[in-house]
Amino acid sequence: MDGRNNRNADRRGAMVPVGRDWRIDNALVEEVRARNDRNGYILVSYAARGANNMTYIELLRLNVGRNTVIRTRNGRRLGLRDIRPGMFIDTEFSGAMTRSIPPQANAYRITADAREQTTLPGGRRTTMAPIVSVDALNNSLLVGDREDVSDQIRLTVSSNTRILNRAGRPIPLRHLSPGRWVHVIHADFMTMSIPPQTAAYRIQLL
Repeated sequence: MDGRNNRNADRRGAMVPVGRDWRIDNALVEEVRARNDRNGYILVSYAARGANNMTYIELLRLNVGRNTVIRTRNGRRLGLRDIRPGMFIDTEFSGAMTRSIPPQANAYRITADAREQTTLPGGRRTTMAPIVSVDALNNSLLVGDREDVSDQIRLTVSSNTRILNRAGRPIPLRHLSPGRWVHVIHADFMTMSIPPQTAAYRIQLL
């Protein structure tokens, strides 16, 4: 436990028992370490109720192995490397937790959104998602779930759009490629098309 009341824990859920095991809905991914696409661990934070109705933030390490099922909410299978810091996940895990700091438990199931969105002031929104395709000729890219067009967004790129690599250095649109995850700041307004289209202000590789 980090011992601090956290006002930003609005989406983070609590740990609840499921028989002899445990479940957290809306656990925030803090860190991902992947030896490969099936083995590694995810460090998550979740809300815990303390004395005087104070909400504290706890950390838990979820150990991921070959028997861990990782899927999107529409059932598509994911790999451990598809999980990124900043995502919210639902997870079920073993009740046999270690006494380490943070405690560790073996994850049985992890369910994640194909993309994460947050609304910002000033008519802007952020989206974190994998790239589906890049159209350098028409200055646009498609992000979201590659197998679900209803969960995709087409981002238009202009001369004012900042495109950055992981280190924050400017790169051209052609350096983006399908499968790479990006964090995008874009307009809140979207067209009624399928997929919806909006203007990108800033795109950064994750």
